[in-house]
Amino acid sequence: MDGAGGQIRFPWATPPEPGAAREVAPGILWLRLPLPMALDHVNCYALDDGDGWTILDTGIDSRKSRAIWDTILAGPLKGRPVRRLIVTHHHPDHFGLAGWFQERGAELVTTRTAWLFARMLTLDVQDRPRPETLRFWRQAGMDPDLLARRGAERPFNFADMVSPLPLGFTRIADGDRLRAGGRDWLVRTGDGHAPEQATLWAADDDLVIGGDQLLPGISPNLGVYATEPGADPVADWIASCHRFRPFAREGQLVLPGHKLPFTGLPLRLTQMIDNHEGALARLLDHLDAPRTATACFAALFRRPIGEAEYGLALVEAVAHLNHLHKAGRATRIRQDGKADQWQRTQ
Repeated sequence: MDGAGGQIRFPWATPPEPGAAREVAPGILWLRLPLPMALDHVNCYALDDGDGWTILDTGIDSRKSRAIWDTILAGPLKGRPVRRLIVTHHHPDHFGLAGWFQERGAELVTTRTAWLFARMLTLDVQDRPRPETLRFWRQAGMDPDLLARRGAERPFNFADMVSPLPLGFTRIADGDRLRAGGRDWLVRTGDGHAPEQATLWAADDDLVIGGDQLLPGISPNLGVYATEPGADPVADWIASCHRFRPFAREGQLVLPGHKLPFTGLPLRLTQMIDNHEGALARLLDHLDAPRTATACFAALFRRPIGEAEYGLALVEAVAHLNHLHKAGRATRIRQDGKADQWQRTQ
């Protein structure tokens, strides 16, 4: 496969309105749910199984989302039941209404890691950030005033946007096959943005359901958190992109978790690898002197970072620094009670 000469094309210039649906292939409807954040939407898909539907991803749990789904169920889905729900990964904009659909009789299908993370995080409700989180933020160089303010505030909890999850799910894993929407699909999992994220590749059709692993135009957040402060999601992400490349074809229609469906997956995989390799090169240049993670924002993102994006920028900066550290290309200087300092190796 050589994507160098390919192009990324968008068959549809606009998305369906909330509550509406657009057929993107026989038996597959594209749906869109709003999100209350800068990335203001998530794509969901309905696969026609004849006597019912398989839904892929859900949006967050909110009264607005539930009302939109009620409209979809009565309208585009023609009142036929949702018998199965496939969730690509554990993040709230994809897993949010899984429990709500299960209460209505749907079978939940997802990877084991996605279900375990989602259930664990919905049960872990905190009124204030834990000491481990505060220490992680401090070591990353969070602005002291912001650290003090966030330490006194109720943090975001998964349970704020994810409905309670009952016990029980059906596991899918890399290499599995399943049937939905009149097609056989091969499960291929990726990592980096979320562990063991499921993508679906049609066995006899040029269709790929990409979740957040295969997005056009934007890169999903690759973050490190206090739960696993030494993680290297950048290595996981790049390895996943390389692993997908032998299966990517120019004419495949990719149905992503955000933005517009597109073709040109070979080129897009190359772009996604190049994006992070370029960021790592800029970061290395910036580490000519000791820097904190937050002091690397300008080099990594090449734009001002406001308070709304500060948290995501922080965890992504740590991720890229961890990658350089594990590769032996940067050293970390750790001092008790102070921010870590990073510098490239000579």
